[in-house]
Amino acid sequence: MEFPVQLREKINELAQNADIKQLAAAADRLSENYRRENGFSAADKTEILAYAAVRMPATFAAVSRALELSLERFGGEISSVLDAGAGTGAGAVSAALLTDCGKITCVERERNMIALGGEFLDCMGISAEWEQLDISHIAESSADLVICSYCLNELPECSRENAENALCKAAKKLLVIVEPGTPKAFRELLQTRERLSKNGMKILAPCTFEGECALPSDDWCHFTARAARTSLHKRLKHADVPYEDEKFCFLAAARENFPCADMQRIIRRPVIVSGRVSLRLCGADGVRDIVVTRKDKRFKAARKADTGDLFPNENKE
Repeated sequence: MEFPVQLREKINELAQNADIKQLAAAADRLSENYRRENGFSAADKTEILAYAAVRMPATFAAVSRALELSLERFGGEISSVLDAGAGTGAGAVSAALLTDCGKITCVERERNMIALGGEFLDCMGISAEWEQLDISHIAESSADLVICSYCLNELPECSRENAENALCKAAKKLLVIVEPGTPKAFRELLQTRERLSKNGMKILAPCTFEGECALPSDDWCHFTARAARTSLHKRLKHADVPYEDEKFCFLAAARENFPCADMQRIIRRPVIVSGRVSLRLCGADGVRDIVVTRKDKRFKAARKADTGDLFPNENKE
């Protein structure tokens, strides 16, 4: 899903009133922190604006893709959303565009993040309540859909488990967690998966089955979302390519089980050659590689498929 034009214009407007050298320096520090998997810790408004310019589009793209894949399996109604660790509101905007939610609550600990996030949601015409809280302290809040993106990986193990318990309690129907697409973040999500299952949640995505992860220990499950770059984005990132591919891991868990029979998840980019599509699939039978040819009824679906999509088993349309 494309980053909304209203947000692009708002970021550009705010950047025109900022010192571009300070903004670029803040963007450099932010990029270095993400490369080192140190996350984001804002100190001033310039750093938060730099975050909005270089990270918000990628975060929006990843959360939107994760929500699309999660809601596809969920199939239920979403009337309220809680964006935990909302930052500048990327998750809340994505949820507003993908669901019919009537109530949105954003929880964020940084006051300046809340101020800028409020401006972004206002320019989108999205009404939301903002609460200044750490995500570990949302026990009194609840919503049909709870989103937590790029937050848990920044917490120490003891705080992480407390935050997961709070998120689990707050999710009345569906919990979606999005993290960086790194081996470290994936290993941590496997621990989260186990704890959510013990708390009675049903894993919906990316897994299409209950039970242990089928991937070997030297592999990790991650997906990619593409975000277009503006001229400001390219300038701050010192980049020429007009897009950025954001790698992410995600996990969706629900209060009820919504089975998706005879379907597997595509976990690597499809390889298309003349008359053949090679797919790596993960499902109840484990991880396997298949080649779909023109003789297969699934050939047309395979040619259009992308990483993360569901794909039918043999002899299914």
